[in-house]
Amino acid sequence: MLQMILFAALAAVVLFQLYSVLGRRVGRQPEDNASPAAVSPTAGDPAPVLETPVSDEVAGGGLAALKARDSSFELLSFLNGARTAYQKIVEAFAAGDRETLKDLLSPPVMAAFEGEITRRETEGRTEAVEFLQIPRADLEKALVEGDKARLTVRFLGELRSRTKGPEGEGVEDRRTAELWTFERSLDSRNPNWILVQVGAAEA
Repeated sequence: MLQMILFAALAAVVLFQLYSVLGRRVGRQPEDNASPAAVSPTAGDPAPVLETPVSDEVAGGGLAALKARDSSFELLSFLNGARTAYQKIVEAFAAGDRETLKDLLSPPVMAAFEGEITRRETEGRTEAVEFLQIPRADLEKALVEGDKARLTVRFLGELRSRTKGPEGEGVEDRRTAELWTFERSLDSRNPNWILVQVGAAEA
């Protein structure tokens, strides 16, 4: 019973963060500076491999501990994978694609996403999201506790949201700034990271 209460409390916290953070508008918007067509990538554009700067605090702390436990870990490969996951999760959440989400999210985060998707469906609302450019991904924090590794990534993105609902249809371009925390078990053979927390970031 206590476990169920704790799980529900975690889901409620994540849902509050989800309402407050995921896809929120920050700073100057894309339409302030250029036409949407000017920032749209072509279908064949590869994801960039960024030489992402990492602070000494991150590199000498959790990141060093992670590499000591997993010598195969490569930061740039992780960030490219995290960027792909970020786009996939945002698009799947907008589309209400539960099958895609369930393998990428922790149970509390999945419960929060599920609740919001169900609410939209009940209200007769749909949404489709398109990224206008490849999001930027930077490592903000690395932590190893026991057999768990947690990496927090700062994402900056520009996307277009197309919505339909009782009020009609709408199109909105917006910038996003978010902190996503991914986790995996270092004792598991499964190399995949799952999303365990979302939060706001400075633009």
